[in-house]
Formats: sequence, C-alpha cells, structure tokens
Amino acid sequence: MRFVIQRVTEADVSVEGGVIGKIGKGFLVLIGVAENDTEEIADRLVKKMAGLRIFEDENGKTNLSLADVGGSLLLVSQFTLYANCKKGNRPSFTEAGSPDKANALYEYIIAKCRENVPIVETGSFGAEMKVSLVNEGPFTILLDSEKI
Repeated sequence: MRFVIQRVTEADVSVEGGVIGKIGKGFLVLIGVAENDTEEIADRLVKKMAGLRIFEDENGKTNLSLADVGGSLLLVSQFTLYANCKKGNRPSFTEAGSPDKANALYEYIIAKCRENVPIVETGSFGAEMKVSLVNEGPFTILLDSEKI
C-alpha cells in the first residue's frame, strides 16, 4: 500500500466539472493499493499518517500533527501509484490491486480516518478526476507499506 501525503492549505477534487470533495488546511492523500494489501496494513499506514508531525509550530519547527492543527483529509484513490516503468515506455499496472479489492480497502481507509478526523473528504473510486491543490512547503511524503 502506498500513500502520497501532501501538506496543503487547500485542495479539491472534481468529477465531470463538479467539485465532490474540498478541504482547507490538511493532507491530500493519494492512495494506491496492491493485491496483497490487507486491513492490517491499512491500519498501520493510517496510524502513521495521522501521527506525522509535519506542520509548523510557533517556532517554525515541523512539530505538529494533523490533529494538533485541526486539519482535514482529502483521500483520493490512485492505482497509478503502482505503475511499473522498468520495461519500455508504457507503464504496467499489474502490481496494483484488483478494482474490487482496492475499492474495499479504500472504503475501509476512509472509515478508519473518519473515526479520528472531523473532516474527511474523498474522491470517487474509479472515476476520471481533476485534483487541485496548494501544496504548502512544498511538503510531500511517501508512505510505502513495504518500507515502514
């Protein structure tokens, strides 16, 4: 499982010209699911993400978590995080989880996040989406379940 976490001052996601999810200060999280991922792996990444201290405190140090700043989440599924570009110029996505598995884990992640974060917005699984954001910093973190 992979989370690309971007610290944002604002972000939104649109489908067919209409905004379906929008946040202010918080994290835009792009979520990729592999076929061998589980709810236990999702729990581990959600916990790590929520605890990341990447917001600045009064001294300008990245010392505050999402909860400390009252931040929101915008969660967007993105199977292309499992693109394999080793051979040729056309990416292969065979390492990504099947749509049914990926959607189930995406919904599970949304539910887990809503247990502790007051504002959790989402994209639309499998839809063609437009994502806009203002990345503060810029600050982008990759959480890969195989590396944490």
